[in-house]
Amino acid sequence: MSERANASVIPFKMEDEPEEGEIDQNPAERLHMAEAVRMAEAIVFASAEPVSEKQLAARLPDGINVALAMTELQQIYARRGVNLVRVGDAWAFRTAGDLAFLMSRDTVQQRKLSRAALEVLAIIAYHQPVTRAEIEDIRGVETSKGTLDTLLETEWVRMRGRRKTPGRPVTYGTTETFLDHFALEEIRDLPGMEELKGAGLLSGRMPSNFSIPQPPADPDALTEDEDPLTDIDLEELGLLTPRVTED
Repeated sequence: MSERANASVIPFKMEDEPEEGEIDQNPAERLHMAEAVRMAEAIVFASAEPVSEKQLAARLPDGINVALAMTELQQIYARRGVNLVRVGDAWAFRTAGDLAFLMSRDTVQQRKLSRAALEVLAIIAYHQPVTRAEIEDIRGVETSKGTLDTLLETEWVRMRGRRKTPGRPVTYGTTETFLDHFALEEIRDLPGMEELKGAGLLSGRMPSNFSIPQPPADPDALTEDEDPLTDIDLEELGLLTPRVTED
C-alpha cells in the first residue's frame, strides 16, 4: 500500500472535538452551571448545619443537576484548607483533615464519654434500630437511663420509633451529627472487623463465629417492625410539651 493510502486511514481529531467523556455543554449551559455552583457555595458556607441536596434543589435554579454541581464544587475545594464534605445526604465545609492540628488550641475541651456510653454508642451505630433491652442483651449488663440521656444530649443518637412488640419499646439510631463528628459520609462507612482489629479495638482471639452486623443502607427509614413516633409518644417521652385542652 502506498504512503498516500496509509495516510488516508490515519485517524485525526478536530481541534474543537471534545475529549472522550467530556461533558458536551454549550457556553450558555456552562455559564448556568458555574453560577449554580457559586450559589451552592454561598448557601453551604452560610449554613451552620450541613445542607441537604433537597434544600439545595429548592434554592438553586430549576433544572440544575444538584449532584453534579456539588461534585464540581467539591473538586474546587479538594486541595484547599477547607474541604467540601458529604454528610449523609447533606453537604458542609470542614477544615482539611491534615490541618486539624491548627484548630486544636482553639477547641473547647469536651467531657469525655464514659466507657459504658461508648459501648452503647457503638452498639446503636452497628445494630440500629435497637431498643434499650436489646442493648442490654448485647452488653450483658443493665444500661442506665443516664447513659442514653447523655448520648441524646450530644445529638449523636436519636429516638427513631417504637418496636411493634408488647410494651412498644423505643428504638434508637444515629444522626447526621454523629456522621459529621466522626467524618463519615454514610453509616455504611463505619469500620469493619479487619479495620477494628488493625486499630487494636478488637482482640485477635475473638470467637470464630464473631461477626459485626452490616449497618442499614438507609438509617432514616423505619423498618417493618417499627412504628413512627406520634405526638402522643413524644409527649409521653417528654419530647413535646403536652397540649392544654380547654374545658
